[in-house]
Amino acid sequence: MAADDLAIDLRDVSVCYRLPRERITTFKEFMIKWARRRVEYEELHALSQVSVRVRRGESLGVIGRNGAGKTTLMKVIARVLRPTSGDVRVNGLVAPLLELGAGFDMELSGRENVFLNGAILGHSRRDMQRRFDGIVDFSELEHFIDAPLRTYSTGMVARLGFAIATDVNPEILLVDEVLSVGDIEFQRKCTERIERILQRGTTLVLVSHSPEAILQLCGQALWLSEGRVVADGPARDVVDAFVARPTTTLSAAG
Repeated sequence: MAADDLAIDLRDVSVCYRLPRERITTFKEFMIKWARRRVEYEELHALSQVSVRVRRGESLGVIGRNGAGKTTLMKVIARVLRPTSGDVRVNGLVAPLLELGAGFDMELSGRENVFLNGAILGHSRRDMQRRFDGIVDFSELEHFIDAPLRTYSTGMVARLGFAIATDVNPEILLVDEVLSVGDIEFQRKCTERIERILQRGTTLVLVSHSPEAILQLCGQALWLSEGRVVADGPARDVVDAFVARPTTTLSAAG
């Protein structure tokens, strides 16, 4: 596979967090213990030597139990989290839709957040002005767009975030569980929009607990468990293996 054909190329990527073994409630207490070398750590391996290669225009579904490392992987791809080790190469404009409210200021209005989020994604104010009406129309938030975001429900925030991220013609779209938020009708709208985006050649990485969503939108799939790759390949093969897994042998932590 030629490097020019790849939108995402992760090689032997690991993410390790060092966590204090005991709870330290204040910064002063931490500094005293640190100065006396009494802070003991344990290592949490969120990802362990994960390799992922996604071709341009390909759709990859990431599946696994809670704590498997799915969101950590997405943050590495979005370049908002630097791995402990390994090589990360991402080629193209990335629109990450990872966490509800990420990139938003809850004290600003929905209108102001449209322009703020657009700037974060690298778009000019003039460009966002041109896109504004379409974003608001898709989000169905016309009557709330000038209200502070702190007054929005979780679903409303998700709708606005999705509308912005998918209206700016990204080369790579990262979606983490956002399709599970909102009513059935809005979920259908989101799925249809993603399908149209894929037809334009956008690369998609989708994290979902829904095997049906993975199979509908993704040609390839990756199964993570406790930060490690269990299987990768055609979506149907990986999803079938995940659904048939012996659940008693897998830990929910990770």
